[in-house]
Amino acid sequence: QVQLVESGGGLVQAGTSLRLSCAASGLTFSSYHMGWFLQAPGKEREFVAAINRIGGITYYAESVKGRFTIARANAKNTVYLQMNSVKPEDTAVYYCAAGSVWLQSYDYWGKGTQVTVSS
Repeated sequence: QVQLVESGGGLVQAGTSLRLSCAASGLTFSSYHMGWFLQAPGKEREFVAAINRIGGITYYAESVKGRFTIARANAKNTVYLQMNSVKPEDTAVYYCAAGSVWLQSYDYWGKGTQVTVSS
C-alpha cells in the first residue's frame, strides 16, 4: 500500500533552519506531484508548497515564499521541505501529500511531523 512518512520535525528556535523529509513507497513516485501542508492547533490544514513530477516547477504559499524551499529526489522517492528563518507562527503539524492533478487534488497523505518554533 502507499505510504508517505514524514520526518525531521522537532523543537527549534526562531530564526533557525529545519529540513523535513517525506519518504514515499508503494507508488510510482515520479508520476505524482508532491505537496507540503501544515495544520496549526485549532486551525484548518493549509497549503505550504508544491513541486511537479520532475521538480522543474514549484509553487509556494505567500507566507513561506523566500523562506521555504521544496525539492524532490525521484531516485530516492523523497520530497523535502527546507525551512529557513522559521517563525513561531510556523508551528504546526506538517504533512506531505502526493497528487495526480497539479495543485488541484492530492490522493495520498502522510501522518505528519510536528514542528514547534520557540521565540
